[in-house]
Amino acid sequence: MPSIDHSSTNKLDLYLISEADIPYEQDVLRHPYTLAPWMRYIEHKLESPIHERVFVFERACRDLGRSYKVWKMYLDLRVKYLDEINPAKYEDEFVKVNECFERALMMLSKMPRLWIDYLQFLMKQCRVTETRRAFDRALRALPITQHDRIWPLYLGFAKSVKGPTAVCVYKRYLQYKPQDIEDYIDLLMSLDYHAEAAQQYIAILNAPKFVSKNGKSQFQIWTELTDLLVHYARDIRDYLKRRGAKFLNAIDTEKIIRSGIDKFSDQRGKLWVNLAMYKISIGDFEGSRDAFEEGVTTVMTVRDFTLIFDSYAEFEESIISSLMEEAAQRGGQSDDEKDAELDIRMMKFEQLMDRRPFLVNDVLLRQNPHNVVEWEKRVGLWGNNAEQIVKTYTDAIATINPKKAAVGQLYKLWTNFAKFYERAGDLRQARIIFERGVKVPFKSANELADLYIEWAEMELRNENFDRAVDIMTKATNGPQRSNIDFFDENLSPQQRLHKSMKLWSFYVDLVESVGTLDETRKIYDRIFELKIATPLTIVNCANLLEENKYFEESFKVYERGVELFSYPVAFELWNLYLTKAMHRNLNVERLRDLFEQALDKCPPEFAKSLYLLYGELEETRGLARNAMQVYDRATRAVSEKDRAEIYRFFIKKTAANYGLPATRTIYERALELLPDRDCRELCIDFAEMEQKLGEIDRARAVWVHGSQFADPRIHPRYWEKWHEFEVLNGSEETFKEMLRIKRSVQAQYNTDVNFIASQTVAKSKPGETASQPTAVIENSAAPSFESSEVIRGTENEENDILAGGFGDGEIVLDMDY
Repeated sequence: MPSIDHSSTNKLDLYLISEADIPYEQDVLRHPYTLAPWMRYIEHKLESPIHERVFVFERACRDLGRSYKVWKMYLDLRVKYLDEINPAKYEDEFVKVNECFERALMMLSKMPRLWIDYLQFLMKQCRVTETRRAFDRALRALPITQHDRIWPLYLGFAKSVKGPTAVCVYKRYLQYKPQDIEDYIDLLMSLDYHAEAAQQYIAILNAPKFVSKNGKSQFQIWTELTDLLVHYARDIRDYLKRRGAKFLNAIDTEKIIRSGIDKFSDQRGKLWVNLAMYKISIGDFEGSRDAFEEGVTTVMTVRDFTLIFDSYAEFEESIISSLMEEAAQRGGQSDDEKDAELDIRMMKFEQLMDRRPFLVNDVLLRQNPHNVVEWEKRVGLWGNNAEQIVKTYTDAIATINPKKAAVGQLYKLWTNFAKFYERAGDLRQARIIFERGVKVPFKSANELADLYIEWAEMELRNENFDRAVDIMTKATNGPQRSNIDFFDENLSPQQRLHKSMKLWSFYVDLVESVGTLDETRKIYDRIFELKIATPLTIVNCANLLEENKYFEESFKVYERGVELFSYPVAFELWNLYLTKAMHRNLNVERLRDLFEQALDKCPPEFAKSLYLLYGELEETRGLARNAMQVYDRATRAVSEKDRAEIYRFFIKKTAANYGLPATRTIYERALELLPDRDCRELCIDFAEMEQKLGEIDRARAVWVHGSQFADPRIHPRYWEKWHEFEVLNGSEETFKEMLRIKRSVQAQYNTDVNFIASQTVAKSKPGETASQPTAVIENSAAPSFESSEVIRGTENEENDILAGGFGDGEIVLDMDY
């Protein structure tokens, strides 16, 4: 057996060397500082007992102290051996391994893997201080670029340890990675370090460049801060007190919440409630009431108001409930101070609920102080409190800018203010209100006109008719020759008021009811001078003169009206004028001149009524020939939609005055000028007229002419009429000719349908040629088959009729078409 160097091996350990180990021992003795012999020796001992392997590893680590590979294998072996071992029961074994790690790290302090293994091994043991110090040493030993491998373990260790240790660890971690401050806040909240968490929130909000890694907005962070300050207000205050007087103002909760109220205008309701709840949390009940009061009197939306008011009412109810419970617990024993406090709280609560409508109204008026409707509602809230009603009206008038009063009508506010004094019997004060109101620069002249009208109506209600007339005279007063445009917004309403037709209409109605005819006529004349008359003004003026037997003056008014207005308004005036003129039996020549004037520039769509009225005049007071000439002119002058009706009327009148033969020329001209849809029905009438005169051939010619307008499939009535005509007056040949024409017309219409279908196919888009044209052809072809069936059916019917024969010039066999 080769000798063993005792200088390198303890004599007590020689028993660990077996005969099989001697070659390896000799190899490592020859090359003690070479890795390969030691690795061969270690591989040789893989299946050996743990103490033999440790013996080899210890010697290898001693000779190769800076070999990471050897130390890593050795430490993994020692750690694995203790995997299933209880560290508390076998503490000594764990301490030995800790010492191994310490020896390794003395030589290999820059190896992060060894530090990680050591730290993970320490975390299994109940050695908090030793583990913390090991983490600190690792961070000091390793370069900062490798700290990201240590910190996750360190943070996990800190969370498991909790308490001040975790806080200190996280504070150090934030120096390395400050963007993870939200994790630190979560830790503080879990540890109930509320004051420290609040300070960290404040630091975040004071950092303008901070970006939340969790995607939280600044408002969300602010909300979390305020919730924290409110819910843990007492804990935070007590913590700051313990730290000393100089820390009492370190977190000014009220200032923080108020800054949020100024910054987040859409969340003011919630923040005001938070401020009040903070006051409640610290026992400052009066301060909470002040916060609620300030909130309900400053918020700008009903939503925020409702949130604050409901919380306010709930707070007061809770106080009252608490006082009532205390009273019940006293068991009938009186406590004057407590009873008085309960009564005061009940009274305050009732006052709060009574104030709610006013507070809501305040919110809406803060949103828009120029809201007339809300000011009117506020007046209504005061009921019969005259002093407050007057004050409200006064405040409204002083606050509202007439040009900004978009909601409601400002003149109604002035009117209702004056009516308030009128109902109280103080007409003098009501007149003062109106006098002030008419000087207001309203947004529109119509509002000013309405205010004057309301003023005059007030005087009428109190039977001061002269005052009412004077008011309207003053309101309508203007330049004799006024070129002012009523709709010119650059001018004040007072400058444009004298051209308000609403004002003049009321004025003329007023004078008509309480004044004389001459006064009324002067007002109408002034309206005409200002060129503001409406069609209704013309009619009213004319009716007034007519009622007072001033017929010629009435007609002159109509003449002025038709000069002022063009069609279609002029048509209505002419209609009234001509009807009344005919009723007055004016000279025929004068009436004819009037009709000619009316028809001179009359559009075709309005001509029909005037021509019929003109014709009626000639029939009743003139000559029938003149009437026929009027109707003849009408057939050319009216619009196309009225032309067929006029022709029928003309034919009817001609037949009545000159007999049926005289209507032929009218029929013929109508067939030349009327569209196809009207010619079809006119041909039926024409043919029946010729039949009545016994002109069978002429009637048949008319039937033939009209057949081109009647598709048998769509207009069977035409062919039924012709069929009846041939049955009564035709022969075999004429009946066959009718059927032939029917087939021809049927084929013609069928050809038109096919042509339209082919044109549709030709115009279809290139992308549609694969599918759509086929459908179009099929759809268009369908009528062809139907038409063929109809034609074949017609041929069969003809054969049946011919088989039946004719007798005495009449068809014996009747047929249904």
